[in-house]
Amino acid sequence: MSEGITNKDVLKGKWKEMQGEVKKQWGKLTDDDLTVIDGEKDKLFGVIQTKYGYAKDRIEKEYETFLEKNKK
Repeated sequence: MSEGITNKDVLKGKWKEMQGEVKKQWGKLTDDDLTVIDGEKDKLFGVIQTKYGYAKDRIEKEYETFLEKNKK
């Protein structure tokens, strides 16, 4: 009962390629942050929340927009 590739899978599977785009989107993230995040959506959300002080719903919207923009 697979629903195909989820947004979580997209981030994890293409993390190496997407790191530059992640830094463009959220410029306060450091290389160390990206290493810690390691393609994990929950970790990404946590770091963005810490660095920017955004509410989870705002992060979710930005994340969905980011994925749409960076579909390959």
